[in-house]
Amino acid sequence: MKQIYSFIILSLFLTSCNKKTVLLPETTNQEITEILDVSPVYVFYDETKADSTEFNRKNMISTTNWLVNIDKRLSLKQLFPHLEYLQTKRNKDGMHKNANAKNYFTCSNPELQNLAFLEFTDVVYSRGSYDLISKKIISSKEKGASKFAITFNSNNTFDSQGQNFNIKHLESFISKISLEALAPISSYLIFHEGLSFQAYISIKSTLLTADLRNVLIEKDEFIYK
Repeated sequence: MKQIYSFIILSLFLTSCNKKTVLLPETTNQEITEILDVSPVYVFYDETKADSTEFNRKNMISTTNWLVNIDKRLSLKQLFPHLEYLQTKRNKDGMHKNANAKNYFTCSNPELQNLAFLEFTDVVYSRGSYDLISKKIISSKEKGASKFAITFNSNNTFDSQGQNFNIKHLESFISKISLEALAPISSYLIFHEGLSFQAYISIKSTLLTADLRNVLIEKDEFIYK
């Protein structure tokens, strides 16, 4: 399905073929604004049922790039089953698998008055209690390896290295670690399940612009209860 999925939008609403709407998350990222050969996927927000979502994947073709359109008001708790499904489906071996096909979140960039896309093809999502996640991170690397976690809370703060920070200091915090590191260091991202998809996209957008010369953001991302 050859097409360019990048166009000027007059509002923050992306309308699907069945007249439902997705209020797209905003991003400042401008790296990817055009993608060829795509299939759209939608996750709708239902204002009448706060805890429910509608996952529309009927147009998803395995050999294409997937543009995942998620309503920014949904929580990570609501989205986790859908994100897990998409990543498992993409990585599943099959006769028609396209090794070059990727997954992207569709976002709105108000500055460009256009769409922008954040790739998440290789991200592996896990969900569980904070204690279990912490143990998994500790055992994920060889003993003595340099690593640290950043835990994003539901109150616009994050915790790391025994300290609590306002989310607005995220870029300066991680850039400082990168500059001070004497060797490459791994960072694991942990998100509270109550965070909105908009908050998640804002965090990911910030990390894309931060100075990460000595910091490797691991592909394993955790959502804690």
